[in-house]
Amino acid sequence: MPLLHGASLRALLAGAAVAHLSSFPIVRASPCAPPQPLRLRAFASHSASEPPPPPPSSPSPSTSRVLASAAAACDCEEGAKPAICTADELHYAPVPGTEWRLALWRYRPPPEAPKRNHPLMLLSGVATNAVGFDLSPGASFARHMSMQGFDTWIVELRGAGLSTRGSELAAASTKSDMSSNSDKFLGLMELPQTSAIYDQISQLSQRLVKILGEGQQNVSPRLFGWQERLSATIEDLQKQLELIISYDWDFDHYLEEDVPAAIDYIKQQSVPKDGKLLAIGHSMGGILLYAMVSKCGFEGADPELAAIVTLASSVDYTTSNSSLKLFVPLADPAEMLRVPAVPLGTLLSTTYPISSRAPYILSLLRSQISAKDMMDPELLSKLILNNFCTVPAKVLLQLATSFRDGGLRNRAGTFFFKEHLGKIKVPVLALAGDEDLICPPEAVYETVKVIPQHLVTYKVFGKPEGPHYAHYDLVGGRKAVHEVYPCIIEFLSQHDDVSS
Repeated sequence: MPLLHGASLRALLAGAAVAHLSSFPIVRASPCAPPQPLRLRAFASHSASEPPPPPPSSPSPSTSRVLASAAAACDCEEGAKPAICTADELHYAPVPGTEWRLALWRYRPPPEAPKRNHPLMLLSGVATNAVGFDLSPGASFARHMSMQGFDTWIVELRGAGLSTRGSELAAASTKSDMSSNSDKFLGLMELPQTSAIYDQISQLSQRLVKILGEGQQNVSPRLFGWQERLSATIEDLQKQLELIISYDWDFDHYLEEDVPAAIDYIKQQSVPKDGKLLAIGHSMGGILLYAMVSKCGFEGADPELAAIVTLASSVDYTTSNSSLKLFVPLADPAEMLRVPAVPLGTLLSTTYPISSRAPYILSLLRSQISAKDMMDPELLSKLILNNFCTVPAKVLLQLATSFRDGGLRNRAGTFFFKEHLGKIKVPVLALAGDEDLICPPEAVYETVKVIPQHLVTYKVFGKPEGPHYAHYDLVGGRKAVHEVYPCIIEFLSQHDDVSS
């Protein structure tokens, strides 16, 4: 098989790699594609917050095929939850100063569960939604935590999963037909900014066809129909351009706006006595938690977190052998910003049939997610089909600074989060997987070593003879419920007391 040119490989996989693959997607009833009016219309909130507006009488014919099938599976009655949401309740938390309303999946403890003092917030990786924490009734990290007595909340950040935006809700209540939508799209294409973006997406499609065509020559048996499928997917992406160009936020927006809004909402609903939460973050979710406590340490502020658990997370990858180093576009940020967002879920869903077949290069992505025999194949497929979303290029570029000297920094490049972790006051449990290619144990330790020793507990899961743990296995591996979960529950229980 011919080797891929470095630039072409980065263009295809940079989003997938830096996404801290907490999971994987094809497009079947997935909430991960860029938000569309029909999908938002179907998702009514079961919460104390004001629900989205009621649906109009008929959907727009131009809505993408994927989201139409997703909406068809949803109960559109007021107060209903979409089928993809398996939580007890679906809440929406407004983000002050923005049009965003974050989707919060709530799992209530059963009456017989132990009584806890603090609610538990779960944050997932970049470009992923809540599904990774709740794959099935028998493999649900969130449900397991609620059964242990924790009022558990999964936070979907802006642009992810069921989170919505005011402008999208307004669009959902506006009737339109195929001709008017086509006219609107053609008018959008005439604008200089969007015309350039359209050209970039078209070029990306051509490069994908060429790259996949070369790799297809070495795949046996040959896969038929994939070129047509890819072309149809790229066509859908082009039709979604008006939404894609609005993906204009970075990591700091998550840190300074989304997570504080989610914390405030959870506190209002759960009413902890000391006003604090427990929190678990996987991949970028853990990076967000590190960044939060770092800022509190720098400012000398009282954190709103009683304790945190980070799973496969680090703010400094410089000394590690992370596979992300092969793909993160460190050299030329301007090149990546020509396309404002990477439609990761849609692109990976298109190439997934090839990714599961050796020796093609995309088959290597499977090992980025889960170690051999660590996940049930059906659950792995569900993860692959349902968990990735579109991610802004600015998010990926800011996360890429974790591969530079000093580690992750704010958007201005003036605040280095690692520098202030030595001042934190929050207990930390940092877990790593022995075969995690994305965030190897040495990357996790690079962050852990600067935290005060009396506050941090560090553990690597996996044994020489097996089982082994890759990036997602700490959350959904078949052995995690017996090996990882008890460790987390013990730590959280130790720090669940309410100080007087």
